[in-house]
Amino acid sequence: MTTRAHKGRGAVSAPLGRFEQRPVELDPEAAHEKAAQAPQTTLRAMKAGQIISTNSSPDVPFDRSINPYQGCEHGCVYCYARPSHSYLDLSPGLDFETQIFYKPNAASRLLNEWEKASYECKPITIGANTDPYQPAEKTHEITRQLLEQFVEYRHPVNIITKSNLITRDLDLLADLAADNLCSVAVSIPTMEDDLKRIMEPRVSSAASRLKAMQLLSENGVPTSALLAPIIPAINDHEIESILEAVASAGATLAHYIFLRLPHELADIFSAWLQAHFPDRKERVLSLVRQASGGRNYDARFGVRQTGRGAYANMLASRFEAASRKHGLAASTYQHPLDCNRFSRPGQRQLGLDF
Repeated sequence: MTTRAHKGRGAVSAPLGRFEQRPVELDPEAAHEKAAQAPQTTLRAMKAGQIISTNSSPDVPFDRSINPYQGCEHGCVYCYARPSHSYLDLSPGLDFETQIFYKPNAASRLLNEWEKASYECKPITIGANTDPYQPAEKTHEITRQLLEQFVEYRHPVNIITKSNLITRDLDLLADLAADNLCSVAVSIPTMEDDLKRIMEPRVSSAASRLKAMQLLSENGVPTSALLAPIIPAINDHEIESILEAVASAGATLAHYIFLRLPHELADIFSAWLQAHFPDRKERVLSLVRQASGGRNYDARFGVRQTGRGAYANMLASRFEAASRKHGLAASTYQHPLDCNRFSRPGQRQLGLDF
C-alpha cells in the first residue's frame, strides 16, 4: 500500500474498502506519480431514502440520528466512520475525505418521516457519522435546511460538531434552545495547533471552537464538550487542560471516547502513525491493544468507547477528577430536551395542532 502525507489531508493512504475488488495494479512509476498528486475534493448529490437512522446501542445517549452528508472533508484520521465509505465501493482512506456526498432532499424526507401517524417524537442527533458543519455545508446548507424544520415544528435536536461554522445558525439554535429543544456538543481532542493540522487538518482551530462554545452558551444554547478520541501517547496528556478550557467557555457537560479502530481504520491509522510519529507508533498501538483485550478494537457494548484495563481505568479516573474540579458533569454529552412541543406536519392545516 502506497503512503504519502498531503497538506490538508488526514489519511496518508487509500486502502481498498473491504467490499472492493482488487483493481489492476499500476507499474511502480505510475503508482508513485499517482500518489504524489494532491487529492482534490469532489462533491456529489445523493438522494436520501429514509433520512432518520436508528440504533439500539447502550453506548450512545440517542436512538436516532441524521447525517446530512456521507464522507467528511474534515479529514480526521481517527474517525470511526471511515469504514462506512466501503459500502460505496470507495476507500475509507483518502476517498472518505475527498469523495463527499450531500443529501439535497434531506429536509423533505424528514418531513415525510414526521408526517407518519406512527412517528414518536424523541430527540434526533445530527452529526453522529459525519460532521454536519464540514466545508460543504457553507454552500449546500443541508444542515440549516434541516434546522429550519426543527424550528418550524418544534422538534428537539442535538448536534455534534468540530466546526465553528455552527455559529452561522445561532438564530435557529437560540430559538430552539429558548424552548429547551436544542443542545450542542463540540468535540475538541487537542489544543495543540501542530497536532490538529496533521490529525484533523480541515477542522476549525481549537481556539475558534472554544469561541463558538462561548457564543452558543451566552445565547442560551446548552453546550457540552467531547474529548473524542483520546489517543494514547498522542493527546492523552491534554485531558486536564482541555477540560479547563471548555469549562471556561461555558460547557456544563463533558465526555470522552477512547480511540476506536474498526475494520480498515486500523491500517489507516497505523500508516498515519508511521508517517508522523514513527518513534511512538508501537507504543501507541500497544496501549490501544492493552485497552482493547489484545486487539486493535473491542466492539463489545460497554467497553468499545472507554476501553478496559489499567490504562483505560487511569484515563477514566483522570477525566472524572478533572471534570469534577471544573464543575462539569461527566456522565453524558447531551442535555435532556422537551419532546412535548412537537407539532406534526399537517396538523395545523387540519386544526389539530395541540
